[in-house]
Parts: sequence; structure tokens; C-alpha cells
Amino acid sequence: MSSDAAARLLPTIRVVAAALYDREGRVLITERPPGKHLAGRWEFPGGKIDAGETEEAALARELAEELGITMRRARALARLAHDYDDRRIDISLWVVEEYGGEPAGLDGLRLKWVSPAHLHHEDMLKADVPFIAALQRLYNERLS
Repeated sequence: MSSDAAARLLPTIRVVAAALYDREGRVLITERPPGKHLAGRWEFPGGKIDAGETEEAALARELAEELGITMRRARALARLAHDYDDRRIDISLWVVEEYGGEPAGLDGLRLKWVSPAHLHHEDMLKADVPFIAALQRLYNERLS
């Protein structure tokens, strides 16, 4: 069976993720909690898109639930699909341009701020790794 045919047999999960910056230009990443698929690995905050929900609405909901912040303005940056052994992830990364509140790891969620230049040193989910180059380009454009 071809890899394309195999990918069509995997359940597809639609997710949205956020590139959230602090005043120093660092990006927020969160650790997947115990009991979740790929627990202990780092990822960009976000989560599953519910049926009938837009990507933007899902992102706003997930950021409120996970981090306790209110998303005010965001824009889509990139989209990709990644196949794990047991599922396909269709993921859209959004740059959050404005938000209210101070991000905090609710329900014990661990988080940290990382310079885009150092994201490749983190134990990131494979689905998120291709976004690192896009975020580094965006960071470099802001510096110039």
C-alpha cells in the first residue's frame, strides 16, 4: 500500500496552534500533560477543532481554557498535515498578534518562553517542527 493510501486510512484530527510572543520576542510552548498522546513533549499551545467550529474560534477557546488569556487578534501563518503511526494531524498555526491577560498554565500545564532561534533545541512534537523555520523567518523579519 502506498504511503498516500495508508494516510487516507488514518483517522484525521484537525487542530489549531498558536505562536504567542512575549515582549522579548520569545515564543510560548507548552508540555503535553501525562495521559495524553506523546506526553512530555513540547508543542505550541492550541488543540482540537470541534465540529462546526472555525479555526479562529477554536484557537480562542483553547487559549482561554489552557492559558487563561483572551485572544483579540490573530492571523493564519501556515498549515500542514503530519502522519503519526496511529493518526493524521491536520494542523494550522496562527500568529496571535494581540491578547489580553498573562498566560498561565492552567490545570498544572507546564509552559515556557523560548527564543525562535532556540526552538530546535526543544523536544517538540514532530508535527510542530516544520513551523519552527517559519517562526524563525518571521522573527528575523521583525529584527530587520
